Amino acid sequence: MSLFKQLLIAICLFLVVAFAGSFVVSLESSRAQYVNQLRSHAQDAATSLALSLTNNIDDPAMVELMVTSIFDSGYYASIRVVDLATGAAIVERSSTPDNQGVPQWFIDAIGLEPAGGEAIVSRGWQQTARVEVVSHPMFALAKLWQSALGSLGWLVLCGVVSAVLGALLLRRQLKPLDYMVAQSQAIGRREFLTLPELPRTPELRRVVQAMNQMVEKLKALFKEYAERSERLRVESYQDSLTGLSNRRYFDMQLKAHVTNQEEHRAGHLLLLRVQDLAGLNLRMGGKRTDALLVAVAQVLLEQCEKYPKTRNLISRSRGGEFAVLAPGMVREEALELALDLEYALKALVATGASDVSPVAHMGMAPYTPGEAPLTLLGLADQALSQAETHGEQTWSYVENAEVTGVADDQHTWHRVLDHALTHGGFELFFQPVVGTHDTNQVMHHKALSRLVNEQGETIPAGRFLPWIERFGWSSRLDLLMLQQALRHLGTHGQPLALNLSTATLNDPAALNQVFNALRQHPKLGGKLIIEIGEEQLPAQAVLEQLTRRLQAVGFTLAVQRFGGRFSMIGNLAHLGLAYLKIDGSYIRAIDEESHKRLFIEAVQRAAHSIDLPLIAERVETKGEHQVIAEMGIEGVQGRLFGDPAPWE
Repeated sequence: MSLFKQLLIAICLFLVVAFAGSFVVSLESSRAQYVNQLRSHAQDAATSLALSLTNNIDDPAMVELMVTSIFDSGYYASIRVVDLATGAAIVERSSTPDNQGVPQWFIDAIGLEPAGGEAIVSRGWQQTARVEVVSHPMFALAKLWQSALGSLGWLVLCGVVSAVLGALLLRRQLKPLDYMVAQSQAIGRREFLTLPELPRTPELRRVVQAMNQMVEKLKALFKEYAERSERLRVESYQDSLTGLSNRRYFDMQLKAHVTNQEEHRAGHLLLLRVQDLAGLNLRMGGKRTDALLVAVAQVLLEQCEKYPKTRNLISRSRGGEFAVLAPGMVREEALELALDLEYALKALVATGASDVSPVAHMGMAPYTPGEAPLTLLGLADQALSQAETHGEQTWSYVENAEVTGVADDQHTWHRVLDHALTHGGFELFFQPVVGTHDTNQVMHHKALSRLVNEQGETIPAGRFLPWIERFGWSSRLDLLMLQQALRHLGTHGQPLALNLSTATLNDPAALNQVFNALRQHPKLGGKLIIEIGEEQLPAQAVLEQLTRRLQAVGFTLAVQRFGGRFSMIGNLAHLGLAYLKIDGSYIRAIDEESHKRLFIEAVQRAAHSIDLPLIAERVETKGEHQVIAEMGIEGVQGRLFGDPAPWE
């Protein structure tokens, strides 16, 4: 029972006890008073009647008339006139008065007995008769009953008023306790709340102050870990001059996107080289040359802004060389980007930022997941060399014979994908996510989509997802996969994780369809985890609303491919995420590259300080697994523990 209820019940019990004690004391006092009044009443009636009968004792009719008149005028049980000589009753009247609504149990409980009085009737000096009067206590009992009802009504009124006022007072006084409960629950959700107004009650004031101090300390500790990890990321993976990612980060992402056939898709690599950087240093000076490099970096950011998947994939390799990795970009988009960049770079000459025309040359090459990164770099270098030998055109595009040979026809993909989305031509594959220290413990299965073609072959997501996005069908695929996952969960109930696309998150109608599907399966709330990629994260307010809506229907949110925007972990801390999945590019060869280990250790410390589980993606070697286990990361996912496969 809550403290609020206990105190409220105590107040009510106190009122009952106080009323009962007061009523008993009042009753005893009233009872004694009424006994005296009854006795006096009977005696007065007997004396008065005896005096009245002195002159009429020998007239029986007059005696009866006088006895009757007195009997009918008061509360009497009986009146008798007894002849003293014979002992016989001359006149006798008696009756039992009505209870007047007084319950019998109250009469029995009070125990008020009738009281009597006597007087002698004389004839001269001779005593001739005796008058006996007995008063009935019913009128006294009626008064006591009315008094009891009045006291009870007053008690009820006082009780209701006291309960209401007491409840309001207690709720106000105990409100800090409720807030401290909310603080504790918020800490469990990795949210840090403080109570700004301290209560006036000294005891509660000290408790609230202690709780606020603890929360502030946890918040400061987490902030320190987060800032330290962000500084380490900047130092390790960011170019200090331009703010772009550096060569180390570019190499990590190139290997992750080009070699992974599962989650990544075909795209293009663009290399850009500033013309005659050494000569610029001599002619313009170091400061102006640095300003030019910053301007080139800004041009790249502005022109690539309409291609969201290039976010965090624009790098300064070294000196005046830049690289842009564009997954999902088709040939037409790559050529359009090259023309836009050429025009923007020429504008730098017009503004006087450079005295060299052209400012830079570009080389572009397509790739498909699964090919060697060095091969792709060689093709892009070849395209860059050709651009430098061209005339006025500052860019060159080199076709990859292998890529060209497997080029997809847009009309064919449109027909195949539309048919698959309409008739359920997609299949779920599952990859286990296991505990780091106990690989037999399956934390959940990651659900992945596969397209089944006309020949019955399964096509990985990296092949068809770019076309799904290009046709604007990502929401259709998400809803189809969600329905399949919910049906699948109904057969076994083991936890699954399913990703939602950016298109679904940004489309209110599609998102409502997702929530409608989730509401129809409330019992699966703890079994399905909705994942979104770090690059898909919306604005903070939208993300918080999404989390609250998921929690309202019993489901949880998680973030995958985390690592490129570590500075936002402070915003993720209070969302109650199920876990964070660290991007596989930070995990690959972590046993050989110490900078990755230092960064992941910093991430782990920050996450551990707020009890946020971490899962490492794309763990493919025993060395990687060993390092991850030493760092205390809770879960692992990768081909080392199982390839994506149909459900067994």
